[in-house]
Amino acid sequence: MPRSSSKPADLPTIETRKKALLAELAQLEEQAKAAEIAARDAGRPVLLAALDRIKIAAMEKSDAKVIASVINQHGGSAVASHLASIPQAARTNPES
Repeated sequence: MPRSSSKPADLPTIETRKKALLAELAQLEEQAKAAEIAARDAGRPVLLAALDRIKIAAMEKSDAKVIASVINQHGGSAVASHLASIPQAARTNPES
């Protein structure tokens, strides 16, 4: 932490420093926003790589959107855990 000066700062110096700090804060806010956006979509490459390796039967676009939305809402672990609890016969033969 920088040492405080023994002599008092004048108003123009204070205003200049305040503007610099506000500009730095605005820059940090933008960086935080970009990091939040990236974090919200961090799982996409992993999911797409897994989907590339597995055969998936035809499905409606609305079903795909619901699945993606549920992953977004509850997270991959919760969705994977729930899907794993579905009996194997029901997963391989949805008509039964």
